[in-house]
Parts: sequence; C-alpha cells; structure tokens
Amino acid sequence: MENVTIKINGVEVSAPAGSTILEAARYAGIEIPTLCYLKDINEIGACRMCVVEVKGARSLVAACVYPINPGMEVLTNSPAVQQSRKKTLQLMLSNHDRKCLSCVRSGNCELQTLCKELGVDDEAYYDGYKPHYELDTSAAHMVRDNNKCILCRRCVAACEKCQSVSVIGANERGFRTFIGSAFEMGLGETSCVSCGQCIAVCPVGAIYEKDSTQEIFDAINDPDKFVAVQVAPAVRAALGEEFGYEMGTPVQGQMAAALRRLGFDKVFDTNFGADLTIMEEAHEFLDRVQNGGVLPMITSCSPGWIKFCEHYFPDMLDHLSSCKSPQQMFGATLKTYYAQKMGLDPRNIVSVSVMPCTAKKFEIGRDDQSAAGVPDVDIAITTRELARMIKKSGLDFKKLPEETFDDPLGEGTGAAVIFGATGGVMEAALRTAVETLTGETLQDVEFKEVRGVTGIKEATYNVAGMDVKIAVASGLANARELLNKVKAGEADYQFIEIMACPGGCVNGGGQPQVPSKIRNVTDIRAERAKALYSLDEGNPVRKSHENESIKKVYAEFYGEPGSHKAHEILHTSYVKRTVN
Repeated sequence: MENVTIKINGVEVSAPAGSTILEAARYAGIEIPTLCYLKDINEIGACRMCVVEVKGARSLVAACVYPINPGMEVLTNSPAVQQSRKKTLQLMLSNHDRKCLSCVRSGNCELQTLCKELGVDDEAYYDGYKPHYELDTSAAHMVRDNNKCILCRRCVAACEKCQSVSVIGANERGFRTFIGSAFEMGLGETSCVSCGQCIAVCPVGAIYEKDSTQEIFDAINDPDKFVAVQVAPAVRAALGEEFGYEMGTPVQGQMAAALRRLGFDKVFDTNFGADLTIMEEAHEFLDRVQNGGVLPMITSCSPGWIKFCEHYFPDMLDHLSSCKSPQQMFGATLKTYYAQKMGLDPRNIVSVSVMPCTAKKFEIGRDDQSAAGVPDVDIAITTRELARMIKKSGLDFKKLPEETFDDPLGEGTGAAVIFGATGGVMEAALRTAVETLTGETLQDVEFKEVRGVTGIKEATYNVAGMDVKIAVASGLANARELLNKVKAGEADYQFIEIMACPGGCVNGGGQPQVPSKIRNVTDIRAERAKALYSLDEGNPVRKSHENESIKKVYAEFYGEPGSHKAHEILHTSYVKRTVN
C-alpha cells in the first residue's frame, strides 16, 4: 500500500493511504485523546474528544474518522482544539454522577484521566437537565449505572459486532438518550449471555460486575466454614497487570501466596478441573465417533457460549458436550470426593472460584450444577475482584514469595493451563484423544494450527487412519458464522471448540480493564496468551491423562472416564431458551 505524506504540528508524517488522522498521528508518536473510539469496533466520531484542526476545513474534525490526504496540514494541540476538548469534558460532567471516590473505576477511568490531563475539575460548569436512573441489577453478573454513562456506545458496539447478541442500544433521543434494552427491560430479562465484553470496553464506571468479595471475607471469618478457592488459568496471565507487571507476565506463584494470606483454608488450581474436563470430554468425543453419536461435538467450557447456544441455536444443544465446565467439575469434586476424604460436610464447604469471566457468576446458579445436593460452586469472582481483595487486605503483591497450590486438587498439566487461550481446549483434548486412539506416545504435543487469535480456525488431523476435522471459534459473532455454515451443510467437522470471548478467557469480561489507548494498539489477547503457553512449555507434564492426581481420583472415586458416577457428578444438561 502506498504511503501518504502530511504535516502534523508542522512535522512531515508518512502513513499508509486510507489511514485516519488518528492513525497517522500515532505513527508520529502523537497521542490524540479518545473516549468512544475502539479500533475496528466503534469508529463513529461521537464523543468529539479527538477533534483536530485541518487547514482549509471550516470546523474542527474528528481525527478517528477523518481520512488523510496528500499535503494535509493538521494541528492536534492548538488553542482552539484545547478549548474544544475541555468544553466537551465539561459538558459530559454536567450530567455525570461525579462520585469518583466511591466509583469502582476510580484511578482507572478514562474520563477521569482526561479531566486530569486537560485541567478539568468536578465543578459544575453547566447546569441543566440531569436525569436520574435507577441501577439495573437484574442480571446475575453485572450492574448498569446510567448515571455514569457518557453515551460513547462502546458497549453497544461490543455487544453487536463482537458478540452478535445486540441486547443493548440507544433509547430515546436528545437529552433523554440512554443506553438500555428493548422496551426498557432489565438486562436480566433479555437474551444477554453474561459475557461481560461490554464491561471490558466501558471507559467509565457505568457498567461493572456484581461484587461478591464481602461474602468471601465473611465466609473466611466464619469458624464453622471450610473455605476453599480455585483459580482459573487465565487469571494468572493477567492479575499482574493490576500490580504494575507488564502485560503477559505469569504471576502464578505470587497469586497462590496472596490467596493463602487472604485466609482461604485451601488454595487449589482450576487446572485440576481442566484436566478432569479433558478426560471426560475426550472420552465423550471418542465415544461419539466410534458409536455413531451426534457430531460435530462442541465444547462446553464457556458459560457465555452455552447460554448463547441455548438462546440462539436451541436446535443444536445435542451437539454440546455434556461435560460441566472446569470450574463446576472442580467444585463438584471438592464437595464429593475431597469432602469424603477429609471428613467434611459439603454444606459447610464454601467453594470459591476466581475467574476471568463474568458469565461464571451466572453459571454457578444454573440447574443441574449441584452434585452433592448443594451448589458445586458457591461464589464466583473476577480477576478484578481478587485484585481488590488483595489491595484491601494491604498485601504488597510484588513482594510476596512464589508458592505452590495445595494438593491433591492443586496439580495441573500444561494441557490444562492453555484452556485460557482460544484453541487451548481443542489442543488439550487432541493430546489425550490422539494418544488414546493410536496407543502411541505423541512426540510433538503442540497442535499449533489451532493457536492464535484468528476468529475462526480450521484443521484436519489424520489419526489412526481417520481424518478428524476440527474448528475453533472465539467471539460469539464468529461462533454464529461457524454454526450457520454447519447448519447449512457448508462445513463438515467432527469436533468444534467455541469460546464466548474474542481470544478466549484471557480476554474475558472479568479481566483487568485496559484503556483504549493501549487496547487500540496492543493485542491483549496475544500478549496474555503468551503467559499460558510459556507455563505449558515449562510444565514437565503436558497431557491431562498423565496427571497423577487425576489418575488417583479416578482410581479411588470415579472409576474411569465416562463412568456412571462420573456422569452423575461431572456432567450436566441444557435448556432451550427464548430470544428477548
């Protein structure tokens, strides 16, 4: 592609033809502020924070949507631009709930940051119509506070373009505009799948996960409760960002140490549940292939994907693996096998999970997720909530020693840890399924064709003389595209992995929030996934069926993968839902 030369602030800048002023400025190391802009997702020029002067133009233009032309002269920081941006912020604050000290985003709010940088305080510069909105707490996983909304529409774009769910949009017009659902339904009444991608991209505190941290502190301080925690693989790839570590730094050891110092009775690893999932899922897949079961079989680890399938593809529920997710398998094993071994009453066990995913808050309340007659998991919190607990408790995360998880439910393999990246579940399952089918040891356990952040990936592997066609999709818009092809007979697979969030769990709705100026230039999915693949490479055991603790739990309790007891405890069912 040819480059175009323009002048920005008197300096010549060369950028690819078709670039916007915003993109060209970044090539020159100039950061133009934005609030609504998200690359490839929300390019609408609505917030007006990115306005610049263009010589010859009658008014200031939005840099995020204005294309460059040869010879163009741009000023990004003139007095007129500065005045316009300050006035825009003042107008936003005129109807914004300015309770910043108590806001969950204080210190990590893009509006707050811009106000500080441009010298705008919380004084009421403009008085006028200021509506009041009741909090929407109808969903299991999140709260919507339109009193803090700045109408950037990032959440709307993420819901529509990334997830193809589209349960939120702009209602009313003018001063009365607000983001809501059709017919002003509460979010919990809609076909929302609880993925939390709207939370991940919100620049302010208008939408946030329901906080369950006080419930955990209360349980820890109850002498009659045995409080055990499990941590998902993707959490260790992102938690460090909350404490100043570079993105993609694995902090598994410090994380275990922090959880122990918070007061949990046992600190376990969801990787154990992931290995258990592979044992059941690989057995189920082989059983379907060999005995004429429904194909393609589709993974069931992602609760956002499961709810999406129940709403939008209810005729394909038979294709879903009946396996519970690793979170739920772990919780079920904790309250059955582990409770029996330790002489604990399941009713006195508080099972806590730390997840990268807001949909886990919905999943713990699903039917058929109570193997011991009580919920498999009692409380699910996000990576962000764990970070808040650590900070509230005064722990200096960077100074904590590296510690290991508790046994026997703390052992996990390299196959388990890559569950957090798109393609990871498929790769882990193939490592076990291939060795089971061939009876031979894999010399190369890496199935790199399913790695990477491409929305839809395909591959064919010849295993024991049989071609196994697989597909991997992340992001529900990609899942919809893939499933429509399967339904139309345009694609033929035996095994499909689907993750609700683009890039997989590393980019889950409960992960640390990243400002748009970083999100727009850094692929956070790839950076966090690097941490998981490094942990896989460094693990001496890289196949789920070689986990000694997994072997032990089958020998002592479950019998074998796919056994009657395993089905009673580790498998689940699904329901057809309507679209609202």
